[in-house]
Amino acid sequence: MNIGVDAAALGMANAVTGITSDVNSVYWNPAGILHLEDNQMALMHASYFANIASYNYAAFAMPLDDRSAVGISAIRFGVDDILNTTQLIDQQGNIDYNRISLFSTADYGFVFSYARKLPLDGLNYGVNAKIIRRVIGKFASSWGFGFDVGIQFEKGDWRLGVMARDITTTYNIWAIDEEQFATIQGAVEGQNQEQPETTEITIPKLQIGAGKRFDFRGDYSLVASMNLNMRFVQTNDLISTSSFSIDPALGFDFGFIDMVFLRAGVGNFQNVLQLDGNESLNFQPNIGVGFKYKGIHIDYALTDIGDQSAALYSNVFSVKIDWNVFR
Repeated sequence: MNIGVDAAALGMANAVTGITSDVNSVYWNPAGILHLEDNQMALMHASYFANIASYNYAAFAMPLDDRSAVGISAIRFGVDDILNTTQLIDQQGNIDYNRISLFSTADYGFVFSYARKLPLDGLNYGVNAKIIRRVIGKFASSWGFGFDVGIQFEKGDWRLGVMARDITTTYNIWAIDEEQFATIQGAVEGQNQEQPETTEITIPKLQIGAGKRFDFRGDYSLVASMNLNMRFVQTNDLISTSSFSIDPALGFDFGFIDMVFLRAGVGNFQNVLQLDGNESLNFQPNIGVGFKYKGIHIDYALTDIGDQSAALYSNVFSVKIDWNVFR
């Protein structure tokens, strides 16, 4: 749930909390779906770790009336066809490759969104209710739940937004198959082979964003935005204290005749400890392109270009469709 969705947003380094205004707002800030004039759906696929892991996303949102809107989305991040070698060696020490089986590990997120306009002109709010499902083959599985709350304020060409993720703390309760766990051969006590805790929590995070749109001669436009991503824990983020840490992000979207778009962004600023004991500042640059024609939006993002960050780069593709295409 922390990776992000929509190649357009990822190309802008996720700096879209204040400016998001389409179906993908169900992830970035549910208040943004109030800008929809018609139903809209979105799909995204990304491969991670040399295509070992797949990240897929689908969403649908629609206005209910002139003051409210709803949306639903689903995310799956998984690694499939993992070799289960726990039974490779039998009790007598014999190796039998026929005892190898396959399993998958996957995380699912199902999000239900509702947004409504407030009496103050330009001020909107939105709420997400999240159901989390995690599965590790036959070994373990969990269910979880949580809530997000977002607001947006629009004044002229300026947009401001705040997104509080996991505001009530998201809880996951694990069920471990003790029979499957007991079949693991050669487990060594004290070496990460014992059963883990069955309760997992995700603490709240706060994202504050702002953006402005500039139009040039009618044919050209530029959207500039920034985010401050706050976590209430000490991390390696650019700004870090014992109580909280802040990671800034900047994003730009340059458009031509509202059809072709070029995007760039920079974020994930981290103070990384080097082998010699000194710290260096790493960051993640992103670029992307987009094309829009008659309600069909196709976007691509390349994240982590160059070697400025320790993370691997990924190719991200997404499609967004306005419902009027089907009419």
